[in-house]
Parts: sequence; C-alpha cells; structure tokens
Amino acid sequence: MLGLEQSGQHALVVDELKNFATLIDRYGHIPNGNRTYYLSRSQPPFFAQMVRLVAEKDGDSVYTQYLPELQREYAYWMNGSDGLPAGRASRHVVRLADGTLLNRYWDERAVPRDESYREDVVTAQQTPQRDSADLWRNLRAGGETGWDFSSRWFADGKTLATVDVTSLVPVDLNCLLADLERTLAKAYRLRGDVTQAENMEQRAATRADAIRRVLWDPQLKAFGDYDFVHRTLTHRLTAATVYPLYTGVASRQQAKTVAATLQRELLRPGGLATTQVNSSQQWDAPNGWAPLQYLAVIGLRRYSEPALAQTIATRWIRTNVSYYQHTGKLVEKYDVDAATPGVSAGGGEYPLQDGFGWTNGVLRALLVLYPQTVQASRPSDIPEGPAGVSAAAASAAVAPKNTHRLHETQVNP
Repeated sequence: MLGLEQSGQHALVVDELKNFATLIDRYGHIPNGNRTYYLSRSQPPFFAQMVRLVAEKDGDSVYTQYLPELQREYAYWMNGSDGLPAGRASRHVVRLADGTLLNRYWDERAVPRDESYREDVVTAQQTPQRDSADLWRNLRAGGETGWDFSSRWFADGKTLATVDVTSLVPVDLNCLLADLERTLAKAYRLRGDVTQAENMEQRAATRADAIRRVLWDPQLKAFGDYDFVHRTLTHRLTAATVYPLYTGVASRQQAKTVAATLQRELLRPGGLATTQVNSSQQWDAPNGWAPLQYLAVIGLRRYSEPALAQTIATRWIRTNVSYYQHTGKLVEKYDVDAATPGVSAGGGEYPLQDGFGWTNGVLRALLVLYPQTVQASRPSDIPEGPAGVSAAAASAAVAPKNTHRLHETQVNP
C-alpha cells in the first residue's frame, strides 16, 4: 500500500483497505491468508496503519467510516480479557502477576499446519518428549507472528522443535495494539463519543507504559520479549526493537539507546539484520526484511535520529537495486551480509520467492524519502544504459524459478 500510494495509485490503496475491511466484517479479523485453513489465526494487526494511510489523503472521515472494523479487530485480539485473573492467559490475552494486561500470539487449533502438514508431523516425530498438540499450536502461532520462523521464538535459541511462541509477550504485537487503541480513540472522538475515546486513550497509555516498563531489556539496551511463564525477559536482540520507536511508545532515552544498539549490533553492509543468530531460519541472520527496514527508518526519524535512518535506508536501497541489476528481479528478503552482489538469501521452509509486495512497496517509499540514493546505486560491474538492462535480463533468464513446492521429507508411518 505504501508503494502504491507513492506511485499515484491511491484508488488501489482504497480498494485494498476495503478488501481487508471485508475480511474483518466476515471473520472478525484479517486471517493469516485468504484460505479457510488460515481462519484460526490472524495477521499482525496493521489495519489501523492502513486506515491512517488512506485518511492522510481522504480526510478524517475515513476513521469513522472504518470504526466498526477497528472495533471488531480489537475485540478479536482482546477476547477473554474480561475477568481474566492475574498470572493467567486466555487466547491472545495475558494478565501478568501484577495485573498488567498485554497480548500474545495464538492459534485456535493445536494440529499440524495444513500448508506444512508433513513438516509439522516430522518435527513432532523428532521430538517425542514434547506434547505434539503444544508443539503444533506454537508452530501455528509462529505463523501469526509473521516471523515464521526465527530463533526469537525458540526456547533453546536455535532449534525449531523448541518453538515457544504462546509463552511470550512480544514487543511488536503490543506496540501495534497500542497504536490500534490510539486509532480507536481518535475515531470515537471524531464520532463525538467522548467516553469511549477517553477509555481507549487510557488503555493506550497504560499499554505504552507497560511496554516501556516490562519489555525494556537493560541487558540488551533494547526492547525485547517477555516470557510470562518463567517471568523473565528472553534477552534475544532482534529488529523488533524498532517497533516502540515506530509507534511512538519509547521514551526519548530509550529511543536514543535503541539507536546506538542498532548501529552497534544489527547494522550490516546491506541494511539491518533481523537477529544476531544464524539458525538457518529465514527470520534470522544474515537476512534482512523490507518491513523491518521501513519501520526502523520511520521510527528513527520520529525520534530525531536522521543519520542512522538515512544509513539504513541507503544501504537497503543499494542492496535492492544491486540485486535487481544483477538478476533482473526483486525478492522477498536479502542477505545483508553478502559481500558479492547478487547473492541470494536463504533459510526457512521454502525457496527464496520472486516478487515481492513489501519489497517493492518499501523500496518505492524509501526512494521518495531518499531520492539521491538511487543515483549512486549502480554496481561498478553493471554497464550503464541498455547494456546494463540486457545484462540483468540475461541473469534473470538463467536464475532458478522458485515456488512454494515442499522439500521431499520422509514421514514415518
């Protein structure tokens, strides 16, 4: 949607917003994909961001127009919160021992994922000491995070079979929900419902305070995730630490500290690394992902860190452009440590995908913010003009064509 807006395709952005609103109207949330077997979990709650994007051009009436969908998505994420005792969790909601109410990722079903059935059965067979239903629910909840998969979710920090998403209070989800609460407050105020507006403003303020208090990790000098079962932070540094900056939740001092941590620990030649761990999962080092680059850039600019924001954007743009000029395509993720142009990212359950919506959109948005970058992005080994286009086209013609075809895996009867 960001890329479409920057490309003058506002009508398509509105159509996309309507499509997502229709999903919420039908199912109460935006499913993890437009297939029936994804109905048991949601996408991360970015709908409020979409409403804001359209409202920036079409005016504040957009907030009241989509208030019913904002309400319903919020109700989905908060279902089970009423009367939830301290120290307990229900569905997506967690009430900590001190009474603080926050959220987690969850899936309604505790069976193998339909889209990765064989892989999930094999993982359970390889881990007979673990309850299969618990494993499968956590694999499914990992899909809801969007980070499927990452050492961020692994109890041992390295092995998929130890995935433990539902025990964690994640920083990114709670920042998105704080933003949803603020958006609801604005929509209620525009409608003239002061009581509901004040209620949502208080909820947002309470959640933001909890994020600053519970999810700040002095050891990492960054925001992290909280294991509410063991009552401890996970102490795993990831690029999700940028979410409190992007949503304006971080304090000024926290934002300054996060910026220094990003520059020291996660900044790579090609952009921001997702984590510091190379686990062979796709949401780990050395991979970088477009949404995280964008959130970091916007968050750093919001907290008066323009130099680091520009550095991240410049490196990411050059990574994208260089790969395109060597292969003739953009892709879903990039190896931000790659020393040689055109090296493909890897890891995860499927091959590297061509395309990709968020890569295209973020690149378009960042080029608008930093138009001077593209002028210096052509690699030295790619000729200028038509010859360079031909070279890229030739590379693309011989590049492997990737699909979501499953790898061959033996399943024990």
